[in-house]
Amino acid sequence: MKQKLFFMMAAMLLMADMSWANTSKSSHASLAKEQYIETAQAAANGNAGAQFKLGLMYHEGDGIEQDFAEALKWYRLAAARGHAGAHTNIGVIYKYGQGVPQNNAEALKWFRLAANKGDASAQSRLGYMYHRGEGVTQNTAEALKWYRLAAVQGNASAQNNIGSMYHNGEGVAKDYAEALKWYRLAAAQGYAAAQNNLGIMYATGQGVDKDFVHVHMWLSMSALAGDADGLKYRDMVATLMTPQQLSEAQKMARECRQKKFKGCD
Repeated sequence: MKQKLFFMMAAMLLMADMSWANTSKSSHASLAKEQYIETAQAAANGNAGAQFKLGLMYHEGDGIEQDFAEALKWYRLAAARGHAGAHTNIGVIYKYGQGVPQNNAEALKWFRLAANKGDASAQSRLGYMYHRGEGVTQNTAEALKWYRLAAVQGNASAQNNIGSMYHNGEGVAKDYAEALKWYRLAAAQGYAAAQNNLGIMYATGQGVDKDFVHVHMWLSMSALAGDADGLKYRDMVATLMTPQQLSEAQKMARECRQKKFKGCD
């Protein structure tokens, strides 16, 4: 029964990360409302960084009413001045049809422009489109190339997706040790999908010994990040554990949080 449950969990949870944030992460995404005027003035004066920030504010509704058309306008102005993040976010707007018709080919074009400038988010997104064959012929070798470029810059989504490719043998030979390596890198950044995938590797004994304690601990980490599957399957695993195992897993989870996900495994 336990073995059957583990494989059910693996089938439901193990996957490349398919949930994409609607906008690129930026240290400027939380600009306060009072900064809007200053940013708008700098943007109007032709400052590419300010144009990107203003586009991001409109894109996310940060301190101002969300307006995809205004976001796209300011991103285009910044992109014309070579701002890679603006290229990426124009791609995002077309990828998700935000105020424009959804267009994978147009998204791919903008992601490629930014990826060639070294933007890690764009490289990861471009890799994903090759991985899934969205707007382009599926090409796992090309996907892995772009994922690696993003991953070495610390992009957690790319790290998780490289792990998934090795885990499933997509375009590469199956290699559980390599999958574990990449999942751990992403999990150490608090990336819920990678934490789930580590839990599944411990549940199925792929590259590691089967271990309820580690399964529960990693699913607890993803649940902490708000992942509904992590919460659901952590609680399912808990019903199969002894009180001693559960206590140990909870202790490990606390310590992992205190260490900010570093060295938890």
